[in-house]
Amino acid sequence: MPKTGKKFAKAKASVPDRLLTIDEAIPLAKKLSFAKFDETLEVSMRLGVDPKHADQMVRGSVVLPHGLGKQKRVLVVASGEKFKEAQDAGADEVGGEEMVERIQKGWLDFDAVIATPDMMKSVGKLGKILGPKGLMPNPKTGTVTFEVARAIKEIKAGKVEFRVDKTGIIHAPLGKISFDIERLLQNARAFIDAVIRAKPRTSKGRYLRSVTLSSTMGPGLKIDTNSLDKVAASGAGV
Repeated sequence: MPKTGKKFAKAKASVPDRLLTIDEAIPLAKKLSFAKFDETLEVSMRLGVDPKHADQMVRGSVVLPHGLGKQKRVLVVASGEKFKEAQDAGADEVGGEEMVERIQKGWLDFDAVIATPDMMKSVGKLGKILGPKGLMPNPKTGTVTFEVARAIKEIKAGKVEFRVDKTGIIHAPLGKISFDIERLLQNARAFIDAVIRAKPRTSKGRYLRSVTLSSTMGPGLKIDTNSLDKVAASGAGV
């Protein structure tokens, strides 16, 4: 069996043997973080869906109220007037067909990709490269659009895309562990609420099977999903 470090073992020993609310878990995650770098608060959500069926695919995006604490490099693939619009809006890289060729040759120095609909015929060639990295533009996440400036602004402000994997789990960052508790709480509530709202109509039974919060290097903190359901049902947000 793989050995765990002393710091991790000490942190894990401090985790209560019960389910927590996010109001309890986030302060604890901050307290138990021990890495020398600024860790990221992360969430893992196991959903009651079967991703093999297209009508049960859960995906979407949400702009976190306080961002991620990291500036994303945004690439825009566009042409004509949208090319200049992207430059004026602060895109880090803007290009057309030549950008597609550049990526095909191995260039991947960006964190998000936006494409105008007229360029998707070319961008579609990059599916095998961008898809596995979660970078492929998609209308459902607002990254295939003629509203280029708006899309860039949202990504720079802390937009997070989510998509359930083949095992029915969604993984996502919620911000830096150095954020104060209230900022992390608001980010977590916004993200979890977005996932709940993305529940497919064809999903039967319990939707939120399990939710776990942790810092990058820290132990997992299991969340009471009933508390999340109750808040969402009240219409008050998570």
